[in-house]
Amino acid sequence: MRFSLYILSCLGLSLASPIPSEGLGMRELIRKNTSLNNFITLLLEYLPAIDDTIADLVGVLTDFEALLVDVTGDQDTYNGLGGPCTEYTLIFARGTTEPGNVGILVGPPLITAITNIVGTSALTVQGVNNYGATVDGYLEGGDPAGSAEMAKQIQQAYAACPNTKLIASGYSQGGQIVHNAAAQLPAKVGQWISSAVIFGDPDNGTAVANVPASKTDVYCHQGDNICVNGDFVLPAHLTYAENVQAAAQFITSH
Repeated sequence: MRFSLYILSCLGLSLASPIPSEGLGMRELIRKNTSLNNFITLLLEYLPAIDDTIADLVGVLTDFEALLVDVTGDQDTYNGLGGPCTEYTLIFARGTTEPGNVGILVGPPLITAITNIVGTSALTVQGVNNYGATVDGYLEGGDPAGSAEMAKQIQQAYAACPNTKLIASGYSQGGQIVHNAAAQLPAKVGQWISSAVIFGDPDNGTAVANVPASKTDVYCHQGDNICVNGDFVLPAHLTYAENVQAAAQFITSH
């Protein structure tokens, strides 16, 4: 636990944001922010001691992520495409080894952070299916099937809900998927994307094809080897939940 608190202090997280407490809306906002802060606290509490290649850590990471799903009770699978059009649509690609189709380390906290601002009814969430999130896929530069699936999902949203604000987002290998999918899109569809947001991007420094730079937001922690296209997983790569509130502000400003 001391290690967790040390990491927490290094990240500069604030778990007690002052929020007005009057009215049902404010109580709900407090509950949502408490949920996000609790997630970050649990993440840091159970963070494993890691310093090895992603291939050697598959079992450790899988167990850690399964534990987080269990202790947080967060949903790791979303298939909202095909429903009513909403103001925002998030298509999210999880990281290597993560469960479900949005994972647990970044996807659910990001969903919470966005809904804190816009409300649940304003957001459609879709995880990338047909994507194994394997180590081989990461080493290949992003799973080809998952990349094609994300491009297909974005075009599906474009055709069905042209007025939605489309967020293309991913974590770790999911960042590779975002890059690959965007490169497969017709230029007009890429330019239609409202925002592209990547956490722990293995292709950090490479533009997201067809998406204007002003609509792109990338988070890479100091010391994250994955962000320099490496294969070592360090604690800095597992703590991007700290950035989801800033990401949500970026998303809702576009």
